[in-house]
Amino acid sequence: MPSLDEIPVLYLGLLGSLLAGLGTGVGALPIFFFNEITQRVQGILLGFGAGVMLAATSFSLIVPAIEAGVEQQGNRLFAALVVAIGILIGGIFLGLAHRYMPHEHFVKGPEGASTTRLKRIWLFILAITIHNFPEGLAVGVGFGGEQISNGIALTLGIGLQNIPEGFVVAIALATEKYSRRTAFLIALFTGLVEPMGGIVGASIVSVAQGVLPWAMAFAAGAMLFVISDEIIPESHRLGCEKEATAGVMIGFVIMMFLDVTLG
Repeated sequence: MPSLDEIPVLYLGLLGSLLAGLGTGVGALPIFFFNEITQRVQGILLGFGAGVMLAATSFSLIVPAIEAGVEQQGNRLFAALVVAIGILIGGIFLGLAHRYMPHEHFVKGPEGASTTRLKRIWLFILAITIHNFPEGLAVGVGFGGEQISNGIALTLGIGLQNIPEGFVVAIALATEKYSRRTAFLIALFTGLVEPMGGIVGASIVSVAQGVLPWAMAFAAGAMLFVISDEIIPESHRLGCEKEATAGVMIGFVIMMFLDVTLG
């Protein structure tokens, strides 16, 4: 049986992002046993996911991106500049996607271009797709470096934050009068967007290792945008800011611990 080092990066990126995406389906399973959850619990769960993503962005993307830039260029100033620009480009890309792609959040409401021609369920799906694609991209890029542990940490971290997210999504869909089966299937399939991002990320770094710092920084910027523009505001709009903040801190600490021990 081949070791992980012998498996092509493309396959690792696909497998890792697939496993992370399946976390959404796993998290949606309790929809068959629960009809609703309190806003306080929703806030904690959303905050937890934001904390996990924030730590994954910091320790599994930004720090390795800077290290890869220093290794390639031998200059910390240049490496930091590359990562800073890459983060901003990733954030701008997600900002444009939010502005021009019609979508709707469960708490925040509609965003993007005109939504009059699309059913509400498709607007929800588009919103989750915009959210999940950069997560898959991050996993794929994470496997592109020489340290596969970064990709493993991202797989575990994003999969971990996808579990409560899947539950919240399924509950929200059930609240919108969709059947439990439909709510579960939609949550599951939206998580399967992540392997698409994983393939893109792994393919980019497989073709040219020189773009690794840029790709990692881009993925980090995209994830930072999602955390700040979507997840944290959604959790605070539920009126449970303190609970959401506790969730952020717990999620951040757990992901930091996983990243350090795996790395």
